[in-house]
Amino acid sequence: MKCLKKIITPNVLVLLVLIEVSGQFRDAKQLFYEMPDIDHLICRLFPFLTLMLLSFQSLLAAHEDPTYKEVQVGVILDMESGVGKVIYRCISMAISDFYTANPHYTTRIAFTTRDTKGEPLRALSAALDLLENTKVQAIIYPKSTVLEYKANIPILSLSTSPFSNRNPNLLGIAQDENSQFKGIAAMVELFKANNVIVICEDTANGREMATYMAREFQEKNIHVTYTSLISTSDSNQQVREELHKLQTMQDTVFIVHTPPSLASNLFSMAKELGMMGEGYMWIVTSKTMDLLGSMDAEAIESMQGAVGFRSYFPSSKELHNFLLKWRKEHYALNPFMEVDSNGIWAYDAVYALAMAIERKQTREYASKDLGSNIDTSLLLDEMLRVRFHGLGGEFKLMNGRIITKVMEVVNVVGKGDRRVGFWMMATGGGFMKEIKKPNSPSNQGLEIIIWPGGTTSINPKRRKLQTNGNKKLRILFPGSSRFQNLAQISVDPRTNLSVLSGFCGDVFNAAFNSLGYGVGIEVVPFSYKDGITYNDVIKKIYLKEYDAAIGDFTITSNRSLYVDFTLPFTDLGVGIIARNAKDSMWIFLDPLSANLWITTSCFFIFLGFVIWFIEHRTNEEFQGSAPQQLGTTLWFAFSTLVYAHREKLQSNLSRFVVTVWVFVVLVLTSSYTATLSSVLTVQQIGMKEISTGFFHGLSPLGVVNNKLNAVEAWSEKLYAPEDYAKALTSGKVEAIVAEILYIKSFLAMFSGSDFSLIATAPTTNGFGFVFQKGSPLATEMSTHIAKMREDGTLKALEDKWLKHKSAVMSKEFSSPSPKILNLYGLRGLFIISGVSMALALSVSMIELVCEKWHIKDKIKMLRCVLHRSSEIHAHDSDVESTV
Repeated sequence: MKCLKKIITPNVLVLLVLIEVSGQFRDAKQLFYEMPDIDHLICRLFPFLTLMLLSFQSLLAAHEDPTYKEVQVGVILDMESGVGKVIYRCISMAISDFYTANPHYTTRIAFTTRDTKGEPLRALSAALDLLENTKVQAIIYPKSTVLEYKANIPILSLSTSPFSNRNPNLLGIAQDENSQFKGIAAMVELFKANNVIVICEDTANGREMATYMAREFQEKNIHVTYTSLISTSDSNQQVREELHKLQTMQDTVFIVHTPPSLASNLFSMAKELGMMGEGYMWIVTSKTMDLLGSMDAEAIESMQGAVGFRSYFPSSKELHNFLLKWRKEHYALNPFMEVDSNGIWAYDAVYALAMAIERKQTREYASKDLGSNIDTSLLLDEMLRVRFHGLGGEFKLMNGRIITKVMEVVNVVGKGDRRVGFWMMATGGGFMKEIKKPNSPSNQGLEIIIWPGGTTSINPKRRKLQTNGNKKLRILFPGSSRFQNLAQISVDPRTNLSVLSGFCGDVFNAAFNSLGYGVGIEVVPFSYKDGITYNDVIKKIYLKEYDAAIGDFTITSNRSLYVDFTLPFTDLGVGIIARNAKDSMWIFLDPLSANLWITTSCFFIFLGFVIWFIEHRTNEEFQGSAPQQLGTTLWFAFSTLVYAHREKLQSNLSRFVVTVWVFVVLVLTSSYTATLSSVLTVQQIGMKEISTGFFHGLSPLGVVNNKLNAVEAWSEKLYAPEDYAKALTSGKVEAIVAEILYIKSFLAMFSGSDFSLIATAPTTNGFGFVFQKGSPLATEMSTHIAKMREDGTLKALEDKWLKHKSAVMSKEFSSPSPKILNLYGLRGLFIISGVSMALALSVSMIELVCEKWHIKDKIKMLRCVLHRSSEIHAHDSDVESTV
């Protein structure tokens, strides 16, 4: 017993410690000290000690000879980046925590890591290596597009970019960034903003996200004034120039959807330009806000007043313990490394994957017992079934993507951010201050936001319109336009200010007044008589000597490189104006071209010859003297024109030829009648010039399109309606090419005259108002011009200035331009008829030849008979003489 006491005593002490720590058998230690004989204590505790020692031995044996199965899982990360380091450490912590909590699991995840060093091609190569050589059962990767079509195993993507689930193995563990755009649009609407500027990274994903945002804004009737695409490779000067361009657009609401590195540089430049002051509204997406903790203090300082959407992770005991453990383990290594959303999603992803692998193993064992086979798709199936409460809240995949119900709205203030509310997606959308009080009226909306400049109120309308340091917009306007119904300028005797009128002036006044800027206009007239061309005016706007130019300015691609145009407020293209047709004794010849007249006449004569050749040998009506045969033939041929031929045809060949020809005549006469009606309505002069490009007159712009460049050198410039009329009536020109609006103006001023629009071609973009490059007025004026066109205001102004003197102009513009008939268009008819005539003539000639050969044979035979008879007669005579 003493020997046993010496051996067991240390174990007894260990047992007492365990008993004290565990809180079980609290009186055991007291019993130990009160019992006089320790041997009695040992005897009482001996069975329990034996059980503990056996359990400890079994644990050691299990450690030395593991019975669980390792499952290989690939992890592809950029280990040189802060995000990659956080994800890797969160994955390691998740493995340790999960199997500590579940030591009875028969499977263990063994990770094989590959470092991409930030190169997509290296990531693809690593994935192929893991699939072929390591035989991994799943892959965890922050991106998605590189591996989407390369594997048939579960791919756990931490990418927030939306992706189509064309590959069912691709699982989105992170929150879809597309889900926040409805909340952003709702926030812009909440603060009564009508126009926004979207700033995205210049990548395929950035452009796609800009399209998604524009769609959400459109549903809220919010206009995206401009989409700015900035690349991470752009220099500071390029970013500064882009922001300066946005600054001149007058909009104060900016939506930023860029990675943190680009956002940091962007906000620093914006602060330098004064765009982070009072009156501005900056909304930042989770692409930046989720990683705000990784940004330096200088970047956060430049973002003061910005409002952002951030992934929401509800408070829980698990999350609290995880953060404490993180700080304890990593603070000494890197005090600035904080856990971000990627780390939390990676932690939950490992938990879900470990659960799915264990369940898959259990199902495989069950299937083996039943004698069935289960393929590797079981793991994907189990991943879709996993449900648990993780660090990020409820983990549940739907359609291969994590479900997002709530997003956090934060305000960048001081050295970090503060929560101002939540965007509730699960309840149909809406802002709430606290999640726990969803139905409280006082809980609706957001907390007070401190905007850029330190103000708590904001008016996201527009800042004061910039006018190059002037209090008024300086506008160039054609002061001596000879098309008075297009552009007029007069002086108000009360204010002594220039007033715009005419069609162009009224359209501008109506659109600009609807903007509600309250800014005055200073009209500066210019005249082509002073040597100022329209291109000179464009140059002055480009050099910012003036703010805008109003009038008959044609929109061209070259001009658009230097200035901004509004939408066209006129018809597109050019037209041909010519004099109406005059009475002529030969007008009946106009419907057919000369070659068609000649060809038709020749075919009539050829038809008569064919019919005569076939019929004259057997038909008495085609016989007689030569003059009679000629008259009958010509009469028959030309009588087919009016279907009045009365001669009876005996040959089927003749009937076949006439039938085909009558069909040709029917088509010719019908086409001739229709074309003659059109020709009698509108004279077809100038059409040949249209097809060849030789025009005799040009619009005040000189060159209408590139096709006319060669004509400009010798063409006469016509600047006024009087010039048009004089040129046409004098016979100096046959037609004039001009913008359709000039032609409408001309016809309105010369109503009831002998002029008509005979052709149009959409070769120009119409007239538009001119503004400086990047001016917001161009976009807003375009919007109101479109509204004026829709509600009929534009049509009413056009009728006021361009139609009130011409009651028939609409008919002239709607009438089509007839075309004369030519041989080329009807050549098929003549080919058919010619072939039929030639075929009939050939058959008739063959019959005639055969008939002649047959007669010759009969004559020859008769001659032979006669010759034989004469020989016999001579022989008989000789015999008689001999006798």
